[in-house]
Amino acid sequence: MNSEPLVLAVDDEKAIINLIKTELREQGFRVITATGGDEALGLADEYRPDIAVLDLIMPDIGGLELMRRLRERRPLPVIVLTAMGASVDKIRGLELGADDYLAKPFDPQELAARVRAVLRRAGNEEARKGVVVMADNGRVEIDLDRRIVRRDREIVGLSRTEWLLLQYLASNPGKVMLNNQVLSSVWGPEYRDEFQYLRVWVFRLRQKLEENPATPRIIKTLPGIGLMLSADESEIAPAEEAAAAPA
Repeated sequence: MNSEPLVLAVDDEKAIINLIKTELREQGFRVITATGGDEALGLADEYRPDIAVLDLIMPDIGGLELMRRLRERRPLPVIVLTAMGASVDKIRGLELGADDYLAKPFDPQELAARVRAVLRRAGNEEARKGVVVMADNGRVEIDLDRRIVRRDREIVGLSRTEWLLLQYLASNPGKVMLNNQVLSSVWGPEYRDEFQYLRVWVFRLRQKLEENPATPRIIKTLPGIGLMLSADESEIAPAEEAAAAPA
């Protein structure tokens, strides 16, 4: 039984597919390839890859739509590859749920490093046990044990990256976490200077958790320094105690 991660690479340019396949196999990954979205969906159902690398523009199914369909089947980390390198396109890809983004032309070794980093994030199981109650009148609760977030007692749906970022901040409540520290811990050391990632994902979390995202009370930014989750140590309870508390 193979233990190496399986990568699904999808691009309508065969030269790009061959480049990805050659480099990733040299780096120790198993690789399956497709030149279109329909073929990729069939391969995903049959082989259940650990991660997908998708071209943004393809003739049958676009990369973002393909990402959505793949994730309807099961959770899957996705790296978007595209010739569009403008910042607005990068932000759009991240906002629509991509775990990472790499513009063409790209360095094959950098792609391999990013695949490794995304897989490391996806497999990160470390979490502080207990329930963190936000200082915003207790309207938001983060159950680090069960990996459940509630706002006004309703479950909040989070993407994998949103959860990993929130989990890291909630594991250090009331502490200022430096931007580089957050990036290195959540995304990996290769991302310690990718401040755009923080802006995108913090914005997404605030839209889901804050009563007024424009004046955040839960995830606070210290410009040029870092982030802090506003929760008092007295508001952190073991998961068992929180579960037994009256509704």
